[in-house]
Amino acid sequence: MSALLEVDELAVRFDGEVDALRGVSFALERGESLAVVGESGAGKSTLALCLAGLIQPPAARGSVRLGGQELLGASEDTLRSLRWETVALALQGSPFNPVVTLGNQVAEPLRERRGTSSREARKRADELAGEVLLDPAVLERHPHELSGGERRRATLAMALALDPDLLVLDEPTGGLDPVTGSELVERIGELAAARDFGLIVISHELAGAAALAQRSVVLYAGEAMEAGDTTRVIGDPAHPYTWALVNAYPVMSTTKDLRPIRGLPPDPRAVPPGCPFHPRCPQAEDVCHEQRVSLEPSRARLVACHFGGLKTLLDARGVGKTFGRGRRRGRLKALEAVSFALRQGEAVGVVGPSGSGKSTLARILTGHLATDTGEVTLQGRPLVRSWGRSARAERVRIQLVMQDPWDALSPRLTVEELVREPLDLGAGDGDGDGDGTDDRAATVAAALESVGLPASGQFLGARSHELSGGQLQRVALARAVIVEPELLVADEPTSMLDASEQARLMVALRERQTELGLGLVLISHDIALVRKATDRIVVLDAGRVVEEGRSERVSSAPRSLTARRLIEAAPELRHTDESGDREPIATGGET
Repeated sequence: MSALLEVDELAVRFDGEVDALRGVSFALERGESLAVVGESGAGKSTLALCLAGLIQPPAARGSVRLGGQELLGASEDTLRSLRWETVALALQGSPFNPVVTLGNQVAEPLRERRGTSSREARKRADELAGEVLLDPAVLERHPHELSGGERRRATLAMALALDPDLLVLDEPTGGLDPVTGSELVERIGELAAARDFGLIVISHELAGAAALAQRSVVLYAGEAMEAGDTTRVIGDPAHPYTWALVNAYPVMSTTKDLRPIRGLPPDPRAVPPGCPFHPRCPQAEDVCHEQRVSLEPSRARLVACHFGGLKTLLDARGVGKTFGRGRRRGRLKALEAVSFALRQGEAVGVVGPSGSGKSTLARILTGHLATDTGEVTLQGRPLVRSWGRSARAERVRIQLVMQDPWDALSPRLTVEELVREPLDLGAGDGDGDGDGTDDRAATVAAALESVGLPASGQFLGARSHELSGGQLQRVALARAVIVEPELLVADEPTSMLDASEQARLMVALRERQTELGLGLVLISHDIALVRKATDRIVVLDAGRVVEEGRSERVSSAPRSLTARRLIEAAPELRHTDESGDREPIATGGET
C-alpha cells in the first residue's frame, strides 16, 4: 500500500532561471506529521503550493503523488476533486475576498463541494472557528476588520472544513503572539490526533514546528539538507546548516547570545555548484565546491553532507600533565584524564577555579605544551608540535590568545608589525613567500577593523606601552585571526579588562567566530561570561573534568559542587523597585 503522500525529485524553476526547489524527495503516511523548516527563500512555500497541485509543468518536474494520484500534469478536474477534501492548504498571508464576510468564506467549501445548506454550513463554520480558538462572532466581519492572527486562524478553519486527508500549514503561527501561537499549536496537534490526518507544517518558527511534527526536513536553497526524527534533527542537529539554524533561533532555554549564520543565502538564479551551503559552511573543502551531495544515512537520520555532518574539529582524550621530577611530593599533577570534543564552528567554555589546570590545558590544546598521557587531535590528526617551516601550515590552524597581552606581545614591535608578523613569517601561505606589501597592509587593516580598532594613522605605529589593556588584547585577537585559523583558544582574554572593554572584546570575538566559522575554546573562571558565548561548558577542578553539558544547563542547574560555587560567586547587580524591595538585575546563575 502506497503512502498518503510521495514526493520524488521535485524541482521547480520559474522563468527558466529561478531554482526554487532542486530535487526534493520525502514520503508521508496518513496520521504522520512532518515539519519543513529553513530560512526565507529556502523553497518552503513553493513546496506547499506543489503539494496542492498549484504549480504545474513546465515549471515543476519530478513527481508528487497524493493517495496514489499524480498531481504534476493532472487535469483541472482531477486537481479540483482532490483539493479541500484530500489535501487542504492554509497559506500564509490573507487569502480572503475583501468584500465577503469571513463566515461566508469559511462555509464556502461546505456549500460548493458538499451541497450543504447555507444555514448548516454557517453553523459548521462557527464550530470550526471554536476549534481553532477563534471567537465565532468575528466571522460576521470582513477580513480587513480582523487582526493578522485572527485571519490566520480563520484560514485554518477553512482548511479543516472538509476533513482533508492531508493538511498543509504554511507558517501557521505567523502574526500570533507567543501565548496564542502556543495554544494554537497545541490545538492543531489535538485535531491531528483526533482526525488522523497527515500534517505538514511549513515554518521558520522552529519551536512550533518541532512541537507539531514527528519528523523534520530542513531545506536550504531548494534542497533538503537533513531529514529525520524531529528530536534528532532539531534537538541534536548533524548538518552544519541545521546546526547554525538552530543556534540562530531565540529560545528561553539558552543563555548564549544570538549567533547569526554567516554570509547570505544564495540567489536562486545562481545557486553555487556542489553543496549549496559551502560558501557559508565552516568545514567546506574542495569536494564541497565541486560535487553535489544527496541525502544519505548518517547519525540515525539522513544528511546531505560529504562528511556525514558536522566534523569533530578538536578531540582531547585522556589528557594528563604532571610538572616536576623526582619524588612524588615534589610533583604537581596539573591535568588528569581530561577529555572533551569540539565540533566545527562550536564554542566550548572551560571554567574552573584558579589552579584547576585551565591554562595548562590551553597550552596543550594549541601544541605549546606536550601531554604526558592521552592525545589531542585536530580533525583526526595528532597536533603538530614542531615549529619548523614545514609545520607552519598545520600550526596556523590553531591560534592562542593568551591571558596577559603585555607578556604575549613584543614591546619592540608596532601595532602594524605585531598584527602583520604571522604573515611575515609565512604562516598565511605555508611557503614563506607571503602576499605583496600592499596586500599585507590591506589585510592588517581589515583585521584591525574587524576587532574594532583604528586601521590607519598613528595607531599603526603605536607600541604596546602606549595602548590600554583592552586595545592590546584586541590587537592580540587581530593577530590571531589574521591567518584565518580553524580553532581559536582564548585563555582568560578578559581577566585584565574593565566591564566596557570586556564587553567590547567579547562582541569582537563572537563576530570573528561567526564570520570565520571558527571553533572556539573560551577558558575563564567567570561562568557568567562563558555562558553568554558558548554552546557547552566543561568544568575543571584539580585537573579533572567534574562536569560537562550544555551551557544553559550547567549555568542554571549545576550538578557539581565546583560549578555551584562558581555560580554563587558570579557577579550580581541589584536594583530597587517601586515598592522599595531590592531585586537582582543580573546573576551568573539565572536564565
